[in-house]
Formats: sequence, structure tokens, C-alpha cells
Amino acid sequence: MKTIIYTHPYAGSFNHEILNRLTNSFSKNDEEFEIIDPYGDHFDPVLSAEDLKTYSQGQTSDELVKRYQRKIAASDELVFIFPIWWHNLPAMLKGFLDKTMLNGFAYNEDNGWKGLLTNIKKATVITTSTVTKEYLENNCGNPIQDVFIARTLSDLGIDPQTVNWIHFGQVNTTTDQIREKFLDDLPKLYANK
Repeated sequence: MKTIIYTHPYAGSFNHEILNRLTNSFSKNDEEFEIIDPYGDHFDPVLSAEDLKTYSQGQTSDELVKRYQRKIAASDELVFIFPIWWHNLPAMLKGFLDKTMLNGFAYNEDNGWKGLLTNIKKATVITTSTVTKEYLENNCGNPIQDVFIARTLSDLGIDPQTVNWIHFGQVNTTTDQIREKFLDDLPKLYANK
């Protein structure tokens, strides 16, 4: 089963249309999926002093975190859909990772670091931005490939070789025709990992 982690607050966004196109394609092909929508769930991404009391033990009292962990544990694939803001992940996604990817669930550090999400056999990262993929790679420290995929996801036990990054750049300055072509091509881009 796939779990889509969709991180955008606006239902009229291009990211939301990416979510719609992808889920329509999955439904058409009878592919099982769940959606995690932190904005839609009014998830609080901020680690509080109360959260930190049990954080190092990998415990949480946040019911949404527990629900998100159950969905991820039942999955063999993750699909991330998010905008790149200030050359990096949105704060909501960073907070989601901080609060959900807990010790004992997503990793273990008893005898050195070990990622535990080995049930995830593949992942797709779909991003949008005002800049191109090449600009992110060459001028911004490559935050998605080098940090999010090769470090964060790898540290969680997800093999970076199984992760496909699809990026739509210049989202605010391109034409409707180019946006529509990307959306039409998205099921093929997703399948060609």
C-alpha cells in the first residue's frame, strides 16, 4: 500500500492538483493508497516541552502521530507532495518528520544509528518551486536530493536508490499549457522510477 504525505495548505494550489491527478490514477489502476494531510488534519508540527518529556523514549501522546505511524507502518511505498519554500521543505513537513519519525518507530540508536522503515521499498518525492531543479541542485545546496533523500530518508531506512524525485519548477511563471502537460504526464513520470 502507498501512503501519500501531502503537505500544502491551499486546496486551490498546483500541489493539490498534483495530489488529485495522482490519486485519480491510483484509483483507476486499483492501487491502494492512504493520504496523510497534516494541514487538513490541523496537525501541530511544533515540538512542545510536553512532547520532549518522552521524545527520547520514542513516545508520544499525540493521537495524530500515532495514526500517521500506523499508516506508514502498513505501507511499502511513500509519496511526498510538497512545495519548496525558501529552498527547503515547508515547516509543516519538517515538523511532521520531527514528531512522527520517533526512536523505536523510524530509527533505533541503541548500537549506532539504524533506520527502521525498511518496509518502505520505494518512495517518490514530488516538489514544486519557483526555481528549476538544476537551480536547486547547483545553487541551493541540493536540499532535496542531498539532504532530504540521501540523508533524512536514508537515515529512516529508505534506500536512496529507490527514491524518485520529480520536480516542477517555475510554477509561478510558466504557462497553463505547460502546467497541464506536466499534470497529464505525471502518471508516466511517477511510473518511470
